[in-house]
Amino acid sequence: MAGTTASRQPPYKDAGGPGRGRPILVIEDEPDFRTMYERLFRRLHYDVIAADIGTDGLRAAESVPVCLVVTDLKLPDMDGIALIRALRARADPPPIIVVSGLTSGETRRDALASGATAYLTKPFSVSALTALIQEVLSDGHEGS
Repeated sequence: MAGTTASRQPPYKDAGGPGRGRPILVIEDEPDFRTMYERLFRRLHYDVIAADIGTDGLRAAESVPVCLVVTDLKLPDMDGIALIRALRARADPPPIIVVSGLTSGETRRDALASGATAYLTKPFSVSALTALIQEVLSDGHEGS
């Protein structure tokens, strides 16, 4: 996968972290945000798979069970709403957190109606994202 990087090659080793060996999948085309997510999630003891385009993210989600997807809506190769729907159509869909600079209420409603678990608007604080991840995964959404 040309646009995908991973902190470890499959099979993923359970590092004893909260993801129980299942990585977080980050789908983000902006390198600075992608790097920030990877560093933050590793600090939280998650393995990370990162993709810079939606199709690579979908391929990664099909090949490795993930505990969570964090994605932007504006991706160079596909619409973020279509990405959410494709991820939710899987047999065991992960929770999805959308992090986007798109601030309209309609965009937020569309993302949530399409199956996103939560929506966070850029810019955001690291503590807000960390709290949201903990909330989403502790509410039993993991792998739901």
